[in-house]
Amino acid sequence: MNFSRSLASAATALRAPLRAPSFFAHHFATFFATFFALGALFLAPAAHAQTAPVTAAAAWARPTVQGQLASGAFMRLTAREPVALVGAETPLAARAELHEMKMEGDVMRMREIASLDLPVGRPMMLGPGGYHIMLQGLKAPLKPDMRIPLTLMFRDASGHTSKLELTVPVLAHAPDEGGAKKP
Repeated sequence: MNFSRSLASAATALRAPLRAPSFFAHHFATFFATFFALGALFLAPAAHAQTAPVTAAAAWARPTVQGQLASGAFMRLTAREPVALVGAETPLAARAELHEMKMEGDVMRMREIASLDLPVGRPMMLGPGGYHIMLQGLKAPLKPDMRIPLTLMFRDASGHTSKLELTVPVLAHAPDEGGAKKP
């Protein structure tokens, strides 16, 4: 008999009209749903972004004059793992290419290179007259004391890519080791 009463109670409960959730319960649920959705939105890119195992120091870009469509970006890169610098990009230029300058006989030549292997634990200097990042097709002049966004792309031996986001100051001269401008 208890079983049939329980069954009857359950059937009655199912036919009962559903009550609207209380004001507090509704807003509490809405708050947490929004909180978790926004948290997933902001954390998802961070979970997929892979930061390069490289540090950059003493980064700078050379200023330009009106009408000049190219400049160079320079820095010291130190890798914690074996990687190669394979590219760069900035919204301020149509292209950012890896370049090498070297003497061929009595002539200094500059050419684009596909990649630059970084030795583990040893600084690799990107500077005037050597390896550097060439910013070509500048969309506006680079003025002293501007700061420009620059993204460096790296690839490891297994083919995985990673990025290093930089904000590079535009300076007339290379910064000293403390980051101050040279006179």
